[in-house]
Amino acid sequence: MTEVVLHIYDVTNSGSEKTNNTIMQINKIFKDGMGLGGIFHSAVQVYGDDEWSFGFCEQGTGVFSCPSGKNPMYTYRERVVLGSTNFSIFKVNQILRELSREWPGHTYDLLSRNCNHFCDEFCERLGVQKLPGWVNRFANAGDTAVEVAGTTAMRFRQAKTEIVSASKVAYRFLLSAASSPPVAPDTPSNSGRGAPRFQGTWFKNLVTSGAKPSSSGSDADKQEGEAVLSTHSEEDADTPLRQNCKTDS
Repeated sequence: MTEVVLHIYDVTNSGSEKTNNTIMQINKIFKDGMGLGGIFHSAVQVYGDDEWSFGFCEQGTGVFSCPSGKNPMYTYRERVVLGSTNFSIFKVNQILRELSREWPGHTYDLLSRNCNHFCDEFCERLGVQKLPGWVNRFANAGDTAVEVAGTTAMRFRQAKTEIVSASKVAYRFLLSAASSPPVAPDTPSNSGRGAPRFQGTWFKNLVTSGAKPSSSGSDADKQEGEAVLSTHSEEDADTPLRQNCKTDS
């Protein structure tokens, strides 16, 4: 068995002294003062004096090593013992070769695939506990926020698409109904069927322009109704008029 150690650094490689000092203050307040987390780099030491971590590069693997606690790009903070692994040095080297293939440098992402995610994966394969939650809490929170925002935007787009589709279907249905010929007026042979009449001209105007029915259309309907009543009176004077089962709303 051999000990597995996590080395943690403050991220101070921005190239700006002001920014680096700001990061140091954030880590001091949120980690040292509140125990929540901060902006950190981490690396794992197992067998030997080197530590292993992950970073960005355009080609090849992003897995690299350097002397433990002496990465020149960051400011060293502390070490945390994560336990002991039962694997031999041969097995550990095999795991590192596998990780080197699986973690190319161009896949690095500050929020979802950074050095702390790599160390978590490495520790899991070594059979020891993962990193303390505060080490990568800020990145995980940022990644979750981005994911939630993306999911919400996707749902809004889906809802918008469904509304537009439903509107098109309804519009085509109304337009089809407006363009269909009106039903023939009631006669003695069909007056008892109770089928409502569509006023074709008025309904089409309503769909296309939102206009109210014109007075001329109402006069025409009135005259048509009088003609129907006249027909009933002349041809079937002894039969009382029957009302339709439905009325136009």
